[in-house]
Amino acid sequence: METILVLATILSPIITALVGLLKKSVSLPKNLVPVYAVVIGMIIGYLAIPFTDLDAAYRLWAGGLSGLSSTGLFELAFNPRQGRTK
Repeated sequence: METILVLATILSPIITALVGLLKKSVSLPKNLVPVYAVVIGMIIGYLAIPFTDLDAAYRLWAGGLSGLSSTGLFELAFNPRQGRTK
C-alpha cells in the first residue's frame, strides 16, 4: 500500500500539469475535468512501468488516486473559495 501511495504522490504534480495543459488547449466541460484527470492519471500510472516494479493493477490504482488528488490539489492552490457551506 505504501508503494502505491508513494507512486500516486509522485504522479500528482505531473497529472496536475497535464490536465492544466489540456484545459488550456481544448474547451472542456468543467464538470468532466475530474473524470479526465482520473483517466489521464490511470494512463500515466500504467505507463510508469520502467520506474516501478508494481503490477499493472497497482499502477492503475496509483494513477487513479493521483488523478483524483491532482484535481483537488489544483482547486486548493488556484481556486480558493471563500465563505461557508451553510
